[in-house]
Amino acid sequence: MSYDIRLVDDKGETIYLPESHALRGGTYALGGTTEAWLNVTYNYSQFFHAALDAEKGIRWLYGRRARDCVAALEKAIAVLGTTTDDDYWRATPGNAGAALNNLLTLARLCPDGIFQGD
Repeated sequence: MSYDIRLVDDKGETIYLPESHALRGGTYALGGTTEAWLNVTYNYSQFFHAALDAEKGIRWLYGRRARDCVAALEKAIAVLGTTTDDDYWRATPGNAGAALNNLLTLARLCPDGIFQGD
């Protein structure tokens, strides 16, 4: 189980970046993709609830403009850290923080985008 999170425009269409990115999640495009998209494992959900939003977890982002999420993402990343485990699937604060850091990267690249997921 995972979250497929993307940034969409006002018409609900996925945003494409001018250059390919290699942000990796539970699944990823070999060689990169221009889609403003990231897949994140559900294994980290406890950390998203603890650091981002107690009730909604990572789904707190959904429907919000990327620029309006930057501060909350930065705060959650500061709490969780970004030191990753060799095992992507292991539920650790650093793995969860690294996933949020990837979403922060997308938010900064597409500040007018709207987070959409699941």
